[in-house]
Amino acid sequence: FLSAYVLASANWDAVGRAVAWNERSRSATGQSGEESACVFYRHKDDLSVLICHVTCYIAEDQLFQWTEKVFDCLQSRELTVTVLSDRSVADYKTAEYLSSSSAPFLRSLHSSVFSDQPVCQSLEQPNIITGLPAAVLNHCQVNRIAAVVYHCYNDVSGPDSVTVETYRPVLSKLGRSIQADCSPSADVLRRFVRSSEIQSNLYI
Repeated sequence: FLSAYVLASANWDAVGRAVAWNERSRSATGQSGEESACVFYRHKDDLSVLICHVTCYIAEDQLFQWTEKVFDCLQSRELTVTVLSDRSVADYKTAEYLSSSSAPFLRSLHSSVFSDQPVCQSLEQPNIITGLPAAVLNHCQVNRIAAVVYHCYNDVSGPDSVTVETYRPVLSKLGRSIQADCSPSADVLRRFVRSSEIQSNLYI
């Protein structure tokens, strides 16, 4: 979503990079060391807006250390963190039947000091979030930082136009600094889809 609809514009400067070295990131097919990194972008007109675009795998034993290092570089006062993540709808637990038209959909979790109203309902028990989104939210909860995680449950192996549209309401909450491009160029979308297809074995 960020690659195709936000970062493709000329309003962002890459200001830093963090590489997570582990077995999975080194052996990722079609990804170079630079491509399998976490890249930090800063808005040209509003320097207080920062995007951390994570395109690499971060192992479970690296989550705490990685999160600590990133937040050590940020001023926690008046900081608000928004996390966008996705997961297969097969991992979503519910007693009700989910029709094929139900996905994709958003669920949210937030820290106790987050005072704004999320754009979707909270994640129901016994569902949980894991990995990097959970590590970031846990860090924010412990350090009393306003944070919200938006979890998109989808039924496709890679991102498509319907899935990325699901995130659009989140941007309305982020103000004018982060705007989605309503019609990204064909070259941007083609590059985005091609990078997703490299790791897909759906038709093999």
